Amino acid sequence: MQLSEFDYELPEELIAQFPLDSRTSSRLLEVSTSNTTTLQLNDLIFSDIAGLLKKGDLLIFNDTKVIPARVFGKKDSGGKVELLVERILSETTLLSQIRASKPAQANSVIYIGPESNPIPIKVIERKHIAPVNNQAAEVSPFYLLEFPDNCLEILNQVGELPLPPYIAHSANAEDQNRYQTVVAKHPGAVAAPTAGLHFDAPLIEQLKNNGVEVAYVTLHVGAGTFTPVRVEDVTEHQMHFERYSIPIATRIAIDQAKAEGRRVICVGTTSLRAVESAVKLGEYGDTNLFITPGYQFAVVDALITNFHLPKSTLLMLVSAFAGTDNIRKAYQHAIDNSYRFFSYGDAMFLKKFK
Repeated sequence: MQLSEFDYELPEELIAQFPLDSRTSSRLLEVSTSNTTTLQLNDLIFSDIAGLLKKGDLLIFNDTKVIPARVFGKKDSGGKVELLVERILSETTLLSQIRASKPAQANSVIYIGPESNPIPIKVIERKHIAPVNNQAAEVSPFYLLEFPDNCLEILNQVGELPLPPYIAHSANAEDQNRYQTVVAKHPGAVAAPTAGLHFDAPLIEQLKNNGVEVAYVTLHVGAGTFTPVRVEDVTEHQMHFERYSIPIATRIAIDQAKAEGRRVICVGTTSLRAVESAVKLGEYGDTNLFITPGYQFAVVDALITNFHLPKSTLLMLVSAFAGTDNIRKAYQHAIDNSYRFFSYGDAMFLKKFK
């Protein structure tokens, strides 16, 4: 399986830089097959999702909350640094990337916050999130940092919302609201589960009134979601680890839905990875599940998702779910019809390819 199979040309003007005025007014491309040879592409508005979901469907959201994970500061030597937090480990420690002219050294100090009252952050060591087969040959991109007080409280004071690298503007007041889902509850993500951005509270309530069951998982999206695949042979790619948990109520809801032949529908690739990871790894832990064409889905029947970057692991996932050729045709249809792409862009409704 070659990386070039997941490439496509995207006009730059189709990369959405800002959200639309209404969450539910994005476009929605329904991708389905009546059989193994006939592809159906229906152009809808996202609010039409209410007509695609049926009574008894189990709809699963990722309720992670994006933290102010981008922080600017200075080394004790005076050099400028930028922190991009990967995950909070404890009340006073976290893992972070450090962007600077020279690599940070263990036992050095970084100062963040206002110059009049800077907050000292101690660099402990480079640290891997979880063991990997070739760990000894790799240098971890993450540093273990120690804060003098509660990490999250300090980040809330001095940090910025970490918009994706393809969004050109710095986070503003509108982003503070619109780059969070309305179900965001548990702080820990450094990127939004973007399929969930299309839902507002009235739409969720409408779905519930229609008999759709709603459940939640938590997967804290890491910065690795933007890490490009750098090997042509896709099987050689090492997936990043992300922390997830499946509440008991959600596990019970999934088991009941599958036993009764009802559909399990995930809102976003992060929800899907959490649900599928739980089959092998249990209800919580760290997952580096890498889903590519040929993967056998154990739980999920349909997926709501945004349009993903060329050559990305997320594009490979949706290709595995709906069929590589189907996704290729759907993306070309979206480009030809000026759909908006990536985090603030439009959405797709995919049924599992059989």
